[in-house]
Amino acid sequence: MVERDVLGATREAYDAAASEYAQLFRDELRDRPLDRAILGAFAEVVRASGDGRVADLGCGPGHITAYLDESGLTAFGVDASPEMIKLARQAYPGLRFEVGSMTALDIADGVLSGALSRWSVIHTPPQELPVVLAEFQRVLAPGGHLLIGFSAGDGPSHPTQVFDHAVAPAHRWWPDHLAAMLRESGLVEVARMVREPQPTDRRQFQEVHLLARKTR
Repeated sequence: MVERDVLGATREAYDAAASEYAQLFRDELRDRPLDRAILGAFAEVVRASGDGRVADLGCGPGHITAYLDESGLTAFGVDASPEMIKLARQAYPGLRFEVGSMTALDIADGVLSGALSRWSVIHTPPQELPVVLAEFQRVLAPGGHLLIGFSAGDGPSHPTQVFDHAVAPAHRWWPDHLAAMLRESGLVEVARMVREPQPTDRRQFQEVHLLARKTR
């Protein structure tokens, strides 16, 4: 019950911040060549391993979903915030967006070639994360790929750490610990990208993308 209350509070916080968030992040990839590169690599392996159908899980206002669509994937977005989905539908009327929870996705088993989780698990309580990762694994086809992005913790002695996110309480994860959790869920790491913080970044955290493949 505590975890569900946290997730509900997070949804309400993002509903309230949706318009500001959309304005702030609409062009976030413009000055992030490494992020564009890992998204491009993800698109390439997804196209090579399946039909290119991808879910952007925790899609927010839809800008990354649109980027995936422009990369040649059949992308759709899912987010827990109705206001975020409303903005996504307005901004990208040709794409599909749905309200949904990562703990219980309304997606059939094994139908996706790829799934993207870009900073969408940071608000998930640590006790709930295995449920979310199991859902990611469930909806992927055999050989399908997951790209998961998050902020890194300070070291292996702290597998998860809380930080002062502007919208809702959030967690950082030590990359090796999260990679091990992926393995336990049937998703084996095939690559990772670690981006060092820039001097002008508000938070001096490493940013991590793990690319994993469904193994069972």
